[in-house]
Amino acid sequence: MAVSDKGSPPDVHPSASDAGQFIHHHTEFPTTRLSQFLDGVISAIGKSASWLWLVVTGVIIYAVIGRYAFGMGSVTLEEVQWHLAGAGWLLGLGYTLVTDDHVRVDVLHERLSLKGQAWVELLGILLLLLPFLVLAVQEMIPYAYSSWEQGETSQAPAGLPHRWILKSILALSFLLLIIAALSRLLKVTALLFGFPRPIPIKSGDNKKEDAS
Repeated sequence: MAVSDKGSPPDVHPSASDAGQFIHHHTEFPTTRLSQFLDGVISAIGKSASWLWLVVTGVIIYAVIGRYAFGMGSVTLEEVQWHLAGAGWLLGLGYTLVTDDHVRVDVLHERLSLKGQAWVELLGILLLLLPFLVLAVQEMIPYAYSSWEQGETSQAPAGLPHRWILKSILALSFLLLIIAALSRLLKVTALLFGFPRPIPIKSGDNKKEDAS
């Protein structure tokens, strides 16, 4: 038991009961077998895409040395940089949703109970996220197909060909986001309605951080 002196600041660390009552940003909903599988697919793609950032770093270093040490600039290398960076960022969107690491501006969500947060997630996914993603995919697929059909290339001299590849990755990233959103939706419905049947969580698998 902590003893507070008159001149010492009060103990502001949350108690175990507070941690149980309010689940903050990283809300952990029950997992289902299907959501576990979908999360695994999205996570594998996201982790694989993270290696692109190592390649981007190498290309940037090579381009900087070439330009400032040898006076050899390259439009091709510049486009390779932003193509790879764009692919790495886009393919990581679904993984970030799976790990619940997207930026949130929470005013009420973090103060709700676990079921209250689940209702917010349910309505947000069904009314906002999924409709937006479906519309985006409907626009992106013809956009990428048109680029492939026309053989679109970079407008810059010595730029990269096959611009449709990056546009296809753009469409793919929204498809992966839809899968990640459906996986999260399954977890929410498992908590609220008991369907699909959640997988029992072992005590050793609890990933919540210690408040101390």
